[in-house]
Amino acid sequence: MKTTLNELEINGVVYVPKGTEMRPAQSLDGMKYVIARTYSAGVFAGYLAHREGKEATLKNARRLWYWSGASSLSQLAMEGVKNPNDCKFPCEVSLVDLTEVIEVLDVTEEARICIANVPVWQQ
Repeated sequence: MKTTLNELEINGVVYVPKGTEMRPAQSLDGMKYVIARTYSAGVFAGYLAHREGKEATLKNARRLWYWSGASSLSQLAMEGVKNPNDCKFPCEVSLVDLTEVIEVLDVTEEARICIANVPVWQQ
């Protein structure tokens, strides 16, 4: 009989098998892949090229205009979306300068791949 263990909890601490933990998204030339939320321009995902105070520059960025299958940006940053065909993520831009950045979330590799695979929304 073979038993598979996905996680084990000891004294309130959850342990998972090595290699199954969520890992950060692959970087690009040392830049982290992040989700940035601004005060009025919306939410973007891309590689953080520069950040100073409330200003940030993202490379290879997509605006996350509407998402489905993630209850929050936190879940989106960790897991991606469950309903990619229902999301509205326009095309990627090579560079975007953001002002009034109020939140920056590190993204896992799983979520980065998911965001990249959401079909381009256009009208």
